[in-house]
Amino acid sequence: MDLALLRTFLTVHRAGSFTRGAALLGLSQPAVTGQIRSLENQIGRPLFHRMARGVAATAVGEELARKVAPHLDALTEVTERGLHQDGTGRRTVHLAGPPEFTALRAVPALTALIEQGVSLRVAFGTTEEVLEGLAAGHSDLALTTGRPRGRLLTGTPLCDEELVLVAAARWAARIGGPVAVRTDGPSALEHVPALSVHERMPLMTRYWTTVFEEPMHQSGTVIAPDLRAVLQCVLNGAGMAVLPRYLCTEHLRNGTLVALLEPTVPPLRTYFLTVRAGTLALPHIARTHEWLLRAATRW
Repeated sequence: MDLALLRTFLTVHRAGSFTRGAALLGLSQPAVTGQIRSLENQIGRPLFHRMARGVAATAVGEELARKVAPHLDALTEVTERGLHQDGTGRRTVHLAGPPEFTALRAVPALTALIEQGVSLRVAFGTTEEVLEGLAAGHSDLALTTGRPRGRLLTGTPLCDEELVLVAAARWAARIGGPVAVRTDGPSALEHVPALSVHERMPLMTRYWTTVFEEPMHQSGTVIAPDLRAVLQCVLNGAGMAVLPRYLCTEHLRNGTLVALLEPTVPPLRTYFLTVRAGTLALPHIARTHEWLLRAATRW
């Protein structure tokens, strides 16, 4: 049985779509369709149910995928290791994730891999954007704040970040500080401008529903798609924001920022390290994946 046909089959099986599988393989959709039809003719049974959106494996297809996946992944690993077994080759890893976390956490942790023959290419985007890019083969690893669905992408919990409600010292003094927020709840914050990275105000909405147990009714006064920009606006006295604690630890320590509330159980946001199925068989991706998981234990 032709290994190329099996590789095409496994890619489509994991992608759940001829179109997406073709993109990952660098082939046209008719070519992929023809290869799957050829394999089905050899086996004598259909491998996929054609559906309105994508395909679903038949029982025969599921059994075939289970049997061939470990061997094809192992063969890929052997091939990739053989290409650069003397250590002179440099392989590129494409990493995508949110700008702040990727720039301040992930990239610094990966610089040591450069000496081990890894080149790094970094792209920024929302969770939705980086998951779409990963599924389409534009990146090798993605840092996401949501666990992916389906069999094409696999997310491993990487770390939790604590979210903290902050404002500049003058705003804290104006509303009566953390004592007022503990006493009056969100009503103490009604006249404080809200700053966020998106019109939906995802971090503030999560904070309000988790800590105050009610929806947030304010709209954003400043919207900037980078938490570092939001931080600078808060430092300059523009209002309040919910930020990851790691981003503002130094400012909280020196008093330029004030935590408006320190709940007993602070809200958390979980990051996932996400890959396409089968790509951890590639040594340079597997090494980067392992390196990030190890680094995250210190974050």
